[in-house]
Amino acid sequence: MRNGEDLEGFDGEASSASMISAASSPYQPTTEPVSQRRGLGGLRCDVDYLRGTLGRMKVAEVVLALTAFICIETIMECSPCEGLYFFEFVSCSALVVTGALLLLFSLSLHTRIPQINWNLTDLVNTGLSTFFFFIASVVLAALNHQTGAEIAAVVFGFLAMAVYAVNTYLAVQKWRVNSRQQTSRQTSDYIRARTESREVVHRPEIQRLDA
Repeated sequence: MRNGEDLEGFDGEASSASMISAASSPYQPTTEPVSQRRGLGGLRCDVDYLRGTLGRMKVAEVVLALTAFICIETIMECSPCEGLYFFEFVSCSALVVTGALLLLFSLSLHTRIPQINWNLTDLVNTGLSTFFFFIASVVLAALNHQTGAEIAAVVFGFLAMAVYAVNTYLAVQKWRVNSRQQTSRQTSDYIRARTESREVVHRPEIQRLDA
């Protein structure tokens, strides 16, 4: 009959063997949620964003920038052409950048790159697009030859500028709110850390246990 020490040794060996067997087994349970796995398999359309104010404005900006770019591309003759080329560059750049941001936000891809401040990125894009669409539209309106395509490009340019301006205002408000929340969160974390450190100092028994 085995004594207690033999039984304890047997249980320890059995436990070690079971741990080794579980570690070497190919059927390991995973603790990683499926939604957090990297890759493009979990893409989904954020319908709430597209239905919201910012999503609708992004769609309107893409449509207006595309329409302005198409209008300017239909012009076959120009003299001088500097205003036309500048308007073409502005509308094409705004279309590409805003379209990329719309794709990232609508598919929630921006959440996979948290290192980038996306609110600030959107604010910079809308602010620059507002400014450059205003300059390009004014220049094209001053240098156009009163053709239908040029007038349409100017109209859509000013419409795009107006939508970008409203989006810039909303982006500024959102950026301020997020900045305040982040500041308050950092302040609360600092206060909590200071409180915990003071509790350790005033309770020497905790220091002895840690030592």
